[in-house]
Amino acid sequence: MTITLQISMIAAELIYFALVFFFLKKKMLSLKYTLVWLIAGAVMLLFTVFPMLMIRFVKLFGVESAMNGLFSLLIFFILTIIMSLTAIVSRQAERIRSLTQSQALLEKRIRELEEKE
Repeated sequence: MTITLQISMIAAELIYFALVFFFLKKKMLSLKYTLVWLIAGAVMLLFTVFPMLMIRFVKLFGVESAMNGLFSLLIFFILTIIMSLTAIVSRQAERIRSLTQSQALLEKRIRELEEKE
């Protein structure tokens, strides 16, 4: 990896961290969901600062090409983020369903009380 590419990647990762923290500060991103994004960024930064570490890590899993290993690692992080977001959406859908049912029961009770008066 050339020094120009390494510096460009470090600058891009610093912008990435700035965006994550900006979204967190503006409450566009919840603190408990930010962890996955920060871990992904930290691993990217680690592999950018120490490129030989990435090559050794990839070789450990039997991948011959560092680029193939990098793509595999990126796919792993993307899948991890997608799965965490899917879990979040599933929980929110369950909470919305429960809240809707609770509201319907309350409206029914209000109508019954109004009819008694």
